Amino acid sequence: MSDTLVRYDVDGAVARVTLDSPHNHNALSSALVTQLRERLTEAAQSGARAVVLGHTGKTFCAGADLSEATDGDPGDLAVARAREMTAMLRSILELPIPVLAAVDGHVRAGGMGLVGACDIAVAGPASTFALTEARIGVAPSIISLTLLPKLTARAAGRYFVTGEKFDSATAAAIGLITAAAADVGAAVTAFTAEIVKGSPQGLAASKALTTASILADFDAHADELAIQSARLFTSDEAREGMLAFLQKRSPNWLS
Repeated sequence: MSDTLVRYDVDGAVARVTLDSPHNHNALSSALVTQLRERLTEAAQSGARAVVLGHTGKTFCAGADLSEATDGDPGDLAVARAREMTAMLRSILELPIPVLAAVDGHVRAGGMGLVGACDIAVAGPASTFALTEARIGVAPSIISLTLLPKLTARAAGRYFVTGEKFDSATAAAIGLITAAAADVGAAVTAFTAEIVKGSPQGLAASKALTTASILADFDAHADELAIQSARLFTSDEAREGMLAFLQKRSPNWLS
């Protein structure tokens, strides 16, 4: 298995950052998160005026790597992972160039937060979305910072608690993504062609206007949400939920 979990290349004024860990559905392991932040920094320093965040395999991102959640001291690990997630989402929001999500696969849990952090998101017909945290005894704590500003209130109230799957057309209707497209590549190319007409200064200042209130919520609430996330992840219910998921069985509250 390659140590490279996030690939990077530049095509003219467009940087392409690709999640490339299909063996575990591009789960947010510590290594993948670190590499993603490094590639985003590299893109910002390259002179690119847009970043396309894509994926290999049938899953854009499955959320937290639950296999890591069973190693080490549970409390320390939970806090570290919550802060890691916060830093990753901030790195997208604070990047001085627009980030476009190119999704043609499944998106779950923390992967939803990634999509919410992107400035533009396009999803194809193979895409499905779900917030499944409640089903394993936790909650979308940190990622609520990027999702609640994008979703309608009714949609958040529904999908945060039901864990239902929904398609790209629904994702567009509720504000999670910008557009549902039959051809994701063509739609993303059309968006980037318009974006790169902007100047670096103009793009940075314009993006900052759209992310300022979200970043203010990070400053106000990220610490308390990280504590909440850690508390939930170290609870008996969450331990049972994660083990049930890994063992492919129903958790005890369904028995």
